[in-house]
This record gives sequence, C-alpha cells and structure tokens, in this order.
Amino acid sequence: MLKVMTGIKTRLDRQAVIKLYNKNTKDTVWQTTNDAAEAVFGNLTVAQYDIEVSAVGYLTAHKDFNVTSAIVTYNQEITLERDPAAVEFSAPSASMPPKARKETQRSVTALKSGKYKDAQKHLDAAYKLVPNSPDVNFLLGYLAVQTKDVEHAESYLKTATSLDTHSAQAPTLLGRIFLERGEYEAARTSLEQAVQADPEYWMAHNLLADTYLHQHDYDKAMEQARLAMEKGKGAGNSAQLVLGEALGNLGKNQEAVQALKGFLQDSPLTPNAPQVRNLIAEIEHRVSNPDEAVTAVAVRTPTPLVTSDPLIAEPDPRLSIKTWEPPGIDDMKPYVAADVTCPYQHVIDETGERVKQLVDDVSQIAAIEDLLHERVDELGNAVTKETRKFNYVVSISEPKPGWLSTDEYRTNVSGFNNFPDQIGTQGFTALALVFHPDMRDNFQMTCEGLGEWHGQATWLVHFRQRDDKPNNIHSYKVGETIYPVGLKGRAWITADKFQIVHMESELVKSMPKIQLLTEHQVVDYGPVQFQKKNVQLWLPKSAQIYFDFRKHRYVRRHTFDHYMLFAVDSTDKPKLPKAAQTTPAQPE
Repeated sequence: MLKVMTGIKTRLDRQAVIKLYNKNTKDTVWQTTNDAAEAVFGNLTVAQYDIEVSAVGYLTAHKDFNVTSAIVTYNQEITLERDPAAVEFSAPSASMPPKARKETQRSVTALKSGKYKDAQKHLDAAYKLVPNSPDVNFLLGYLAVQTKDVEHAESYLKTATSLDTHSAQAPTLLGRIFLERGEYEAARTSLEQAVQADPEYWMAHNLLADTYLHQHDYDKAMEQARLAMEKGKGAGNSAQLVLGEALGNLGKNQEAVQALKGFLQDSPLTPNAPQVRNLIAEIEHRVSNPDEAVTAVAVRTPTPLVTSDPLIAEPDPRLSIKTWEPPGIDDMKPYVAADVTCPYQHVIDETGERVKQLVDDVSQIAAIEDLLHERVDELGNAVTKETRKFNYVVSISEPKPGWLSTDEYRTNVSGFNNFPDQIGTQGFTALALVFHPDMRDNFQMTCEGLGEWHGQATWLVHFRQRDDKPNNIHSYKVGETIYPVGLKGRAWITADKFQIVHMESELVKSMPKIQLLTEHQVVDYGPVQFQKKNVQLWLPKSAQIYFDFRKHRYVRRHTFDHYMLFAVDSTDKPKLPKAAQTTPAQPE
C-alpha cells in the first residue's frame, strides 16, 4: 500500500496518479489515489520497483523499493513537494460564512478552468457577503490581472495585502503590476513585504531582483536572483538573466558570461536571445580588452522576463473587453503537472474501449432535455432568450464497419413546434465518438499531460481532424445540403477509469460559404446508473454551444436528465417519431 502525503505532512487534498514500474519485467501499472490519499497495488511479484507519484501543482516524486516476498504487505509513504512554478489557490478561510465560502470555492474551480465569466459571477456574490475577506480580494485581483483590468487589480490586491500581512501572493502580484508600470519604488516596497511574508516563495525573489536591477542596486539584485534560482528548483531560470546583468554591472565579467550563457542554454527559444548574445559579446570584449573603458550597460526589455509564470500582465494598462464565447482551444492550455510522462497509447486504447462499450451496449437512450437559447451581443449580453423542453431519444449504431451513426429524435413538450431561430443542435453524444477505435484515426491526437477536472486527476488529450481523412463526426445542414465541418478540441479523461468527463471543441477553420464564423462546444459527461439492466454509462449531463452564424451570435445550453436505457436486445423500445435528424449539430 502506498500512502501519499504533501510536503507539510498533511493528507494530499487532490487526486494523484501513481505509476508502478517493475524494473525486472519492464511492466508498468497505474493507479489513482482514493479520498484517503492512498492507492493499493495487489499481486506484486518479487522484483525491484520504481514508484512515481504525480499530482497537479506538485513536483513529481520517485521512490525505489524492493519486493522480497509475494505474501508480505509493503507500506510506502511518499512526500510530495509543491511545484514552485504553479499558481496556488488556497482553500477559503474556515471562518468565512458558509454561503460566501461556497461561492469562493466555486470561483476557484472556475479560475482553474479558465472560466473567467463564471469566476466573476461567484466572486461578486462572495464579495457582497464578505467585502473584507483577503481571500476574495486576492482572487478578484488575480482575475482582474488575467482580464487585463489593471486598475481594479491594483485596488483589490492592495486591500488583500493590507488585510493579510502574512500572505506572499497578493503583494507579489501587486509588485508585478508596479514593476510593469515602471513604478520601481512601489514595486520594491510590495515585493520586500512578500519575501518577508514567505522567504520560500521564489517568484517574489525573482521579481524583487528585477526591481533592484532597475534601481541599479546590483548587489541586492544579485542576491535576490540567486535566491530565486535556489528556491525555484528549476523554475527560476529567468533569474539567471538578472543575475548575469547584475554581475556584469558589478564588473564580475566571467561570472556574468557564465550566468547569461546558462540562461540561453536553458531558454534557447527566448525572444530576447539576440539581445542577450549581444550583451555576452560586449562583456567578452571587455574581458579581452581590459584597457578600454567600457561602461557596463545592461540590455533590458520593457517587461520582466518571467517566461514560466502565467500572471504576466501587459505593460500597457488597459481594460479588456469581455468576450461572448470561451477562449479558443489553443489560446489557453490548461495547467498540467510537470515532469509527468503521459502513457499516450494506453490512454487512447482504454478510452477507446470505454466509448466502444457505449456503442456496443446501447441501441437507444431516452432522456428529458431542457434547452436555453440566447441570441447575444458582442459582450455576451442576451438580446433574446427562449426555452424549450423535449422528450429526447438518441440511437447509436454501426451500419457498416468503420461507420458510426447517431440518430436523434425529439418531441417538444414545451408548447413550441420548432427549435428557436429555426436552428437545431444535436450530436453531443457523438462528440465522444472521436475516441472510438473506428473513428480515432481520422484525428491527430496528442496527450498533453496530467491535469485535473474538479479535483479529479485527468489526462488531457488534444485532437484535430486530419485533412487526409474523412470527416464523419460533425456537419451543418443548410437546406438540403450537408457541409462537413472539421473539429479540433480537448478531452479530459479520468486517470483511473479512462472515462471522458469533459470535452471542448471548435472549428478547425471558419465556413464563410454558409456564414459560419465560429463554433465552440463544451460538453460535461457523468456516470448514469441504469438499475434495471445493472449497467453504468457515461453520458452527456450538460452541453453548451457558442456559434456565430449568419451574422448573429448564439449561446445555447442543453441539460439532460431522467435517462432511460433501451439495450440492443430490449423488446421495450420506445415508439419514435417518423422524422429523424441524423447529422450532429446541424442548423436547419
């Protein structure tokens, strides 16, 4: 039995993935931890093993151990250290009123997923209840930084800093804002408070080093840069640049060149590489020509070089315009655990088996579907709003090998005969068929790493329709003409059971011919237990689709409830209407 604990000897507050590697047979077994932060491996053979433990927000840990007897139980305790490059959202204070605490927790979940509009809603609700909470003010400040609302970010972070003098994250983020605006004395004050509050927080040392450098306090810049590199445990590479410039300005030329070359070696693709190389050449020229009076001039860029940190703000403070649709699939990659190798083929094969089981075991599924349809403006504000309720049935079949078909039927029970704006959307069950063994070769897939979804460890898989393969997943039907649409997206797949819990997709390219500019689908899946047939299936629980079609923007939200299963061999299939819609997500 393996027990996972954090670096401060407390139980891990999130799911971890444990990889057990048999060095003798070269076999690998994966497990995820339970609520007690434990995982159990059975039937171990006598051998040497390597245990690898990974969790989002923590550094991957390894431990070797030997099994000398197959009948002995071995207990191994492994301590995880926090990833210094990860942004940490602490749990809301226990003293917070329950409703405010709940809203704050929901905002943290939304922030982790990049859902800023949802986060703003929950934080606004929490702020009304506890305006003097340092947690809420920090989160509002963080959100404002992410949305480039620098004015409000500064206000919230100042409040958070004054309310909690023992926190390092709020004054660090506040110091970054001052630093980016060139207000070096204010940045210095804020960042010195941060390093005093938490001497182990490498990012505070990193930014303070940069601040001292701008103030020409080279001895302190050198000291703080070295602390950032030491405490960053590999994440503080950008501090080498500050270190090199400080050493150069102090006349320590050989050490300066060594630090600057180390920075380039660790960050070969940095956009500042030409400037750094010029600085190295200048210092080396000074060394080889000691009689020349060369003034050390540090080559700087307008913004701090902190390439590993996601909180860098734009140097030009401005209010951002909120968007009516989620960020693009490739615009915001979710955080994944560092140094975790994804078992790509294993993830794809196991996920494919789960999807194949759904197709093999199911003929028809019925549910109650609620639909909210909004036509929105460019800021996401609803211009019109309509609702519908349907008796919904989906049929999954494989009429010929390699060709999957999903037929959807709806009977409107809300008093209206048609979809709002005469646009029908369907095929949310079909989106998961991307991973079916007969369909997945039509997509280019990449396992991006180990992430999380609502605290559960998940593998993140990016997919994209291949140009040289048929598109059988998604299309738009306009009149009697069907237009296949290529999709790209990302799936969150549970690390223990390989079930799809969340998918997002968007167009590979727009379709000007039918005036379809954008489309973004968000589908959440969950387990549905069918007691009568003693089977559990993972089915869509909710789906949202954002699309810009025929010069209008639409947001549509579907929720599914009261599922019923009609298996292949069932004799109690529902009576279906004669008319059927067979093309996923098709405007009519």
